[in-house]
Amino acid sequence: MKHLIELKNVYKIYQMGEETVHALDGVDITIDQGEFVAIVGSSGSGKSTAMNIIGCLDVPTSGSYHLGGVDVSTMDDDQQAEIRNKMLGFIFQQYNLIPKLSVLENVELPLLYAGLPADERRARAVRALERVGLAEKQKNLPSQLSGGQQQRVSIARALAGSPSVILADEPTGALDSRTGREVLGFLKKLNREGDTVVLITHDNSIAVRADRIIRLQDGKIIYDGDAHDPRAVVQPEQDGEGEEDSL
Repeated sequence: MKHLIELKNVYKIYQMGEETVHALDGVDITIDQGEFVAIVGSSGSGKSTAMNIIGCLDVPTSGSYHLGGVDVSTMDDDQQAEIRNKMLGFIFQQYNLIPKLSVLENVELPLLYAGLPADERRARAVRALERVGLAEKQKNLPSQLSGGQQQRVSIARALAGSPSVILADEPTGALDSRTGREVLGFLKKLNREGDTVVLITHDNSIAVRADRIIRLQDGKIIYDGDAHDPRAVVQPEQDGEGEEDSL
């Protein structure tokens, strides 16, 4: 069976002055349809680089990345943009909603870029808003919504394109803890309904809401397994005392 996401021996190497930085250092990751996976690590661990490659925002220095069986690791910018539009739905820490557009128009926007006809755009956007419980807010402006509701609009926008993967980058970072739990609850609900969710976070308390945790450190995977295994949230002793607090 082909994996939905497959990174094989992926390196991402940057030259910073005289220093060579291995942001990813020979990483292997596979994620299957219907999984809810958290990629976790502190600043500099490589998690953001992993997200950029999985999200077709960057390409590996070496190694391969297959998304839905298609090798995207050697694609040019235009080809990657097309794959992003067809297969990936993004949720960001900042909601990236356009203030002058209504909730419905914000959800429709990626579909407009994709060239869908107006009727289909509208129908998909309404369905996506229904899934996140905001159908009655479709005429509102973003400023008329709470932070949690705005993040749910961004989730609806990600869903409207029927993506193969929902990629959530620190989706609760701008929210209070109660609202953050609600947004994570929506992601869990979407996963139960069959959506594949990849969550990027530095926060263990958020990561454990996933079913599986992939923990990165210094560009390498140091844990990949059950999110509820104690080893998923415990750093190796050699990291030094207090290191866990910085995650």
